[in-house]
Amino acid sequence: MTSTLAIVGAGGAGAAAAYALRDDPVDVTVFEKSRGVCGRAATRRKDDCIYEYGANYLKDDDERVTELVTETLPSDGLVDVEAPIYAFERDGDVGEGRDSDEHKWTYESGITQLAKRLFAAADATVHNGVRVETLDRDAGGWRVFDAEGTDRGHYDALLLTPPAPQTADLLGEAAWDHDDCRDLRQTVASVPYRTVVSGMLHYPFELDVPWYAAVNTDKAHDIGWLAREECKAGHVPEGESLLLVQMNEPWSVANYDAHPDRILDEIAQRTARLLGDDRLTDPDWTDHQHWRYAQPEDTVDRDALAPAADHDLYFAGDWVASEPRLHAAVRNGLDVGERIGADY
Repeated sequence: MTSTLAIVGAGGAGAAAAYALRDDPVDVTVFEKSRGVCGRAATRRKDDCIYEYGANYLKDDDERVTELVTETLPSDGLVDVEAPIYAFERDGDVGEGRDSDEHKWTYESGITQLAKRLFAAADATVHNGVRVETLDRDAGGWRVFDAEGTDRGHYDALLLTPPAPQTADLLGEAAWDHDDCRDLRQTVASVPYRTVVSGMLHYPFELDVPWYAAVNTDKAHDIGWLAREECKAGHVPEGESLLLVQMNEPWSVANYDAHPDRILDEIAQRTARLLGDDRLTDPDWTDHQHWRYAQPEDTVDRDALAPAADHDLYFAGDWVASEPRLHAAVRNGLDVGERIGADY
């Protein structure tokens, strides 16, 4: 007998969970509020450029995920960013960072390929542009309603993968009897998140620097991360530069609601000062993204989530994983998907 599972969120964890269930008798339906997949590992295209504006790449810190990406899934167009990551502190002096042999994986057509390839191999139905807002638990499983109040179906089990604050909101709106999980919503809501404003700055020339990215290690500079998309094969035409600049949290929180033109001008000015290049004050085109819940700064107590499985409710994502990274979210999705397969 085939069981049914609803997954809320088509990010790395949700896609990995669906993939893990591909050979199990579980009918998987995925609801994703945005038009694309892969969540905060996101890709855009503009003027012949392809760029990641959230998670920049997939680290090779998990053997199973690395094997999945490099051997099991189609690996055509897989890109390993070979240039190093440098570091800087409050004084803005960019210098060599720690030595690392880690691979930094993405795809020529963008990191969203990770979720696309997982879903292509999974037997799942994905509904984009659907914001799940209300959940109703009964003796037979879960009923899912969207933001318009439309009944999206009844499922034997439910997997929630949005960022912890949004998951906590869903739990707060859910109708279910859960005396043994009374503190569950509070536990989920307590996971701290970092807010990040990202700016993308394009130039008709290529920077002459030896690094792919520079990271602020003391968290005392307005810029937290600066990366060169031209270091990724297939992303930027030759002779051009496209910088992804992610601002540190205090700056991002203070400027979150400012006009985008002012935000991007401020980002360009700070980038020019950091790199000592006045040309960078005048990009020929820009883009931006605000991430209210960019990255968890801690992970949840997974033991506190365990009783929810007795209510056919599961959780996955970077806030549930061993560390708040994309590779860990994918591994967590695989593990949770396998557990669901075993339970049903």
